[in-house]
Amino acid sequence: MNKEENKALKAQKKKERREKRKGVIAEFKTFISRGNVVDLAVGVIIGSAFSAIVTAVTNIFLSICTWGLPGGLKGLITILPAANSTQAGIEGIGQSFNSDSLNDMVHAYGEVIGVTVDDSNFIAVQSQLLSKYTLYGGTYVYNSAAIIDWGTLLNAIISFFLIAVVLFLIVKTINFVHQKNEKFKADQLELYYQRHPEERPAPVEPGVPAPTEAELLTQIRDELKKLNAPKDEKKK
Repeated sequence: MNKEENKALKAQKKKERREKRKGVIAEFKTFISRGNVVDLAVGVIIGSAFSAIVTAVTNIFLSICTWGLPGGLKGLITILPAANSTQAGIEGIGQSFNSDSLNDMVHAYGEVIGVTVDDSNFIAVQSQLLSKYTLYGGTYVYNSAAIIDWGTLLNAIISFFLIAVVLFLIVKTINFVHQKNEKFKADQLELYYQRHPEERPAPVEPGVPAPTEAELLTQIRDELKKLNAPKDEKKK
C-alpha cells in the first residue's frame, strides 16, 4: 500500500468517525427534544416546587392543630423503655430530660466525666452532652434510645392526603377543561356540517365496522376513474 492509498484510508476512517459522532449527537437531540421528555422534566421541576408548598402548608396546619401540646408537633414522641444498657442513657441523666433542666444536666454530666463545671468550661461540657442527646420539642432524648416519632408519622399522613386532594382537584379541572374543549369542537363541527351538509360523512350502520383508510382510498380511486372515463363508457 503506497502513501496515497494509506492517506486516503485514514481520511476515510476519519470521515466515518466524524459521521458516527454526528449521528450520535443527532440521535441525542432527537431524544431530548421529544415532547414526553420535556413534559417529564417540567413535571419533575413543578413536582419539587409543589412538594415544598405542600410541606409548608402541612407544617402550618399541624402547628395549629398541636398548638397546645408541649413542644408542638416535634414533641409527639413515645420513648420506649430501655432494653439494654446502651439505650439507658448516661448514668444520672437517663434516657431523656426536659429542656428547662439543661443547666442542671450539664453539671450532672460534669460529675459523670469528672469535671467541675464553671463559666470557663460550661459551653464545652454542654456541647459534649448535647452531642449525645437530640431535642424533640421540649425534650432531649438519648440518641441510642428507641422512640416512636408520632409527629413525623402524622406529618407524612397529612401530607399524603393534602397531595391527593390537590392532585384530584387539578385532574378534575383539567378533565373539565378538556370536556369543554371537546364539546366546543363538536359544536363547531356540527355547525360546519349544517352549513355544508354535502361534506357530512355517511353514518355507519350498527354492527358494521367503519371503513379502513385503504377502503376509503379505493372508493376515491373508483370515483375518480368514473369521472375521468370516456363519454362512451359513461353511457354504457
